[in-house]
Amino acid sequence: MTETPRLHPTLQAVADAAGVHRSTASRALNPQTAHLVADDVAERIQAAARRLGYRRDAMAAGLRTKHSHLVGIAVPDMANLVFAPILCGIEEVLAKNGYSALIANTGSDVARQIDVVDQLIGRRVEGLILATVQQEDDPVLTRCLDARVPTVLVNRAKARHRAPAVISDDLNGMRIAVEHLIGLGHRRIGHLAGPQNLSTGVLRLQGFREAMERAGLDASAVMCASAYTREAGAVAGGTLLDRFGDLTAVAAANDLLALGLYGALAERGLSCPADVSVVGHNDMPLVDMVSPPLTSVRIRHQEMGAEAARLLLEQMSGAASGITIRVTPPELIVRGSTSRRAARGKKAPAK
Repeated sequence: MTETPRLHPTLQAVADAAGVHRSTASRALNPQTAHLVADDVAERIQAAARRLGYRRDAMAAGLRTKHSHLVGIAVPDMANLVFAPILCGIEEVLAKNGYSALIANTGSDVARQIDVVDQLIGRRVEGLILATVQQEDDPVLTRCLDARVPTVLVNRAKARHRAPAVISDDLNGMRIAVEHLIGLGHRRIGHLAGPQNLSTGVLRLQGFREAMERAGLDASAVMCASAYTREAGAVAGGTLLDRFGDLTAVAAANDLLALGLYGALAERGLSCPADVSVVGHNDMPLVDMVSPPLTSVRIRHQEMGAEAARLLLEQMSGAASGITIRVTPPELIVRGSTSRRAARGKKAPAK
C-alpha cells in the first residue's frame, strides 16, 4: 500500500481557512503589503498559514513582481571582527523594510570580487553594499554601476565619488589619536599605516601627518603594511621599530596592525606601554581583553551599516538625489596600552 504524498498547502487553502479572499491572504502574508490589511484580519490569516504549514514562495513572487527583496553585501574578510557590527546594522534596517541579505566573503583579489558580484547580480539582488572598494577607479564598483544595480559603499570610499558612501572621519580619528599621545608627553611618534590602495590607509596616514606637523613634530616615522592583518602588522611594525629606534609611541591605522606590533615589540624585548605606547584604530570587539588592553579610536560600525542600508533603500526606491557621502564621528577609547613617557625606557617624573 503506497502512502499518498502530502501536498504543499496553497494560498487558496489559507484564504479559505481564514475566511478571506485569496488577494487579501496574499497581502497579509507579504511583508511589503501586510500593513494594508486590518491587524486582526492579518493575524487570523497568518495563524491559518502557520497551522497549515504554508510557506510563501519569495522566489516565485519575485519573478512575478520583478522584485526579489534581496540585497547583496560584499565584505573582504569575514574573519575580521570589524565587519560583524556593520553587517548587524545593515541587516536590522533591511529586515524592517522587508529585505533579506546575501552576504559574500570576497577576499582581496579583484578578479574574485568581480566574480562574487556577478553571482549576486545573477541572483537578482535589487541592490549592493560594498565594503571592498579600493581608493582609485575600483573595477568592482564599475561592474555594479555598468549593470545599473543601486550600490552603496560602507567603511571605505573612493577618491572620486561615484556612489553613495558611509565612512568614519578617518582624518579626525587619527588626529585625536596623535593628540592623545602628544598630551602624554610623546614627541617621537611613529605611524603604522594601512594599505595605500584603500581610503582608510590613505586618509589615516594623511591625518597622522597633519596632526604631527600641526604640533611641530617630525612625521617621517611611517611604515605601510601590506594588509590589515596581524601578520602584516608584525612585519611592518618590526621594520618601523628597527628603522626608527627612538620611538616612544606608535599610532596604528587598524587594531589588527596594532596587535601585530605587540608581537614585534615582544620579539625585541620591548614592552607596551613601558617602552612604547600603542594606539589602534576601529576599537573592534575584544581589544579590551588583550594585554595590555588596547587604546583605540572607536568607529561606529553598526551605525555605519544601518546608514548604508538606509542610503541603499533610498537608491532602490528612486528617492535619492545625487551622490551622498555620510561621515560618522570617531571617539578615542583610552585603555592600558598608552602611558605618559619622556623617552623609551624612562618614565616621566611625577608632577
